[in-house]
Amino acid sequence: MLIFDRQRRMAVDGLVAAYADQRLERRVFLRRAVSLGLSLSAASALLTACDGGNTSPVSIDVLNVWSGEELKSFRAVVAPFTSATGITINPESTRNLNVALTIRLRGNDAPGVAVVPNPSQMRQMAGQNQLIRLDTFLDMRTMRANYDSDWLDLASYQGKLYGLVYKAANKGTIWYNPAQFNSLDYQIPATWDDLLALSAHIAGSGKYPWAMGVENATASGWPAADWIAEIYLKQFGPDLYDQWVGHQLPWTHESVRQAFQRFGQIVGGPHYIEGIPQAVLNSSYTSACYEPFSTPPQAYMNYLGDFATGFIKDRFPKAQPGVDFAFFPFPTLDPRYVSAVTGSADIVVAMRDNDAVRQFMTYLSTAKAQAIWVKRGGAISVNKALDLQAYPNTVARASASMLLKAAPFRFGADDQMPFAVERAFWLKIQDFIADQSQLDTVLNAIERVAQQAY
Repeated sequence: MLIFDRQRRMAVDGLVAAYADQRLERRVFLRRAVSLGLSLSAASALLTACDGGNTSPVSIDVLNVWSGEELKSFRAVVAPFTSATGITINPESTRNLNVALTIRLRGNDAPGVAVVPNPSQMRQMAGQNQLIRLDTFLDMRTMRANYDSDWLDLASYQGKLYGLVYKAANKGTIWYNPAQFNSLDYQIPATWDDLLALSAHIAGSGKYPWAMGVENATASGWPAADWIAEIYLKQFGPDLYDQWVGHQLPWTHESVRQAFQRFGQIVGGPHYIEGIPQAVLNSSYTSACYEPFSTPPQAYMNYLGDFATGFIKDRFPKAQPGVDFAFFPFPTLDPRYVSAVTGSADIVVAMRDNDAVRQFMTYLSTAKAQAIWVKRGGAISVNKALDLQAYPNTVARASASMLLKAAPFRFGADDQMPFAVERAFWLKIQDFIADQSQLDTVLNAIERVAQQAY
């Protein structure tokens, strides 16, 4: 027994030495310590003691949901940081961020940094004391100079900054083929009435003006929810929008009804979309965004966030931005809100407080760090210090400019709602697409879910 205790003690001492030399990650240390017979609490306490003499680790785990080109771009962003500081960044990608965070937190092994997909999750984590305040070490004078208040507020909780809006997406974009519009003498619509007139003109010539698909497996319906959010913000403005999102007014409110009815003018318009309603319900949002750019075009307009660029380029690699594909801003519904835009963003948060994490978060907040991803394409920076010429083409530049000038910007409505309400929204809007006469039933059904969720 004494020999075993001595051997185990030597093994634990070896783990401590390896961790102190930065040869072991935290989760590996914990796993090996538990395998040696230590309880999880004892292993965690030992790890905390080790950290007391290792306040500046040489690696940071970054939990995220990026993959493919996004992950490649993130690695390109962190490469200069690692070269300059010697601090290695370990991107840990997952398809289910919530599950991965729960597992790590239960094991007392929070990542140094995480990337969350919406402000609601960030605020929930901040309220549970899982995040490090960034305004305790970032230069807030510089932050206020480089970021509009909308973006700082988006990443704040109870007036304190907890996140960085690292890359954003513009959801005020309607995609079209400039060559087709020019050849057919179609004019870019400035108002909603203009949009309806153009749609009717295209339909009257025997063509289909719109492509739309809302299928996305268990998330089916969200592309239609984006329509509602953009319509609502541009028709009723930010105050009512915030009340709707926060359930300070019911889903049966007249403003919500009108937003659905506006959407219904497009999705149910005569000869607007081929094969409605089933084609809309059964087609993926990605396949729908191809239709205006096929030869010959199957449709002439498609509403989708500016991430559509990636899908279009993947499907039509020879297509030239601004020549073969472009967007026009979502038309005006109320002149007071002509510059209002909805969108989404990836928010970077710190979950460990040490010098390495502070250095990394400071680096990510700079235009220099954000320009790397911007130049590669597929991201918008909301940092005003970043030169718009860094964007790789005129389409990306126009989308970034539009988002930076948004007055106001609001995060997509469904992404800010409780999970149960978000899912009810997605599900029931499909019922509305299938049969618009069911609008009252649809809104009442979502309201019942909301009454229990808020």
